[in-house]
Amino acid sequence: MKIYTSYFAKLRKIPDDIVPISICLKPPFWFKGWQYKVLSPNVDIFTEQKANPNPQLYTVRFYAEVLDLLEKQKVLQDLETFGAGQPVVLLCWEKSTSFCHRHLVAAWLNESMQDKVTEWN
Repeated sequence: MKIYTSYFAKLRKIPDDIVPISICLKPPFWFKGWQYKVLSPNVDIFTEQKANPNPQLYTVRFYAEVLDLLEKQKVLQDLETFGAGQPVVLLCWEKSTSFCHRHLVAAWLNESMQDKVTEWN
C-alpha cells in the first residue's frame, strides 16, 4: 500500500484514486473523508505547541503520548482498510515545509515500511 502525506489546502489537486484520511484533531467543516484520530496529537500537546512553539518538545511528547502507545501493524491495517486497495494520503493543516505531526507519523511508519511514506506533490 502506498501512503502519502499532505495538507487540506492541496486536497483538490490530489488525484481521485488516492483516498484522503484526516489525522488531525478537527478537519475543515467541508472535509467528508475518513478521520483517523489515533494519529492526531492530543489536545494538551496541540494547545502547548500553539502557545509555546517548541518542535523538539512536541516531538518527544507526540512519540511518548501518541505513537509509542500504538501498534504500528494495526495502524497499517486500518489505513489499508480505509484505502480499500487504493493509495492513501494522510492530511492535516500545516504546509509541507512547516513543522507538523504528519511528518512525525511518516517517519514513524517509515521505520518498518519498504515503500516509504512520502509527501504528495
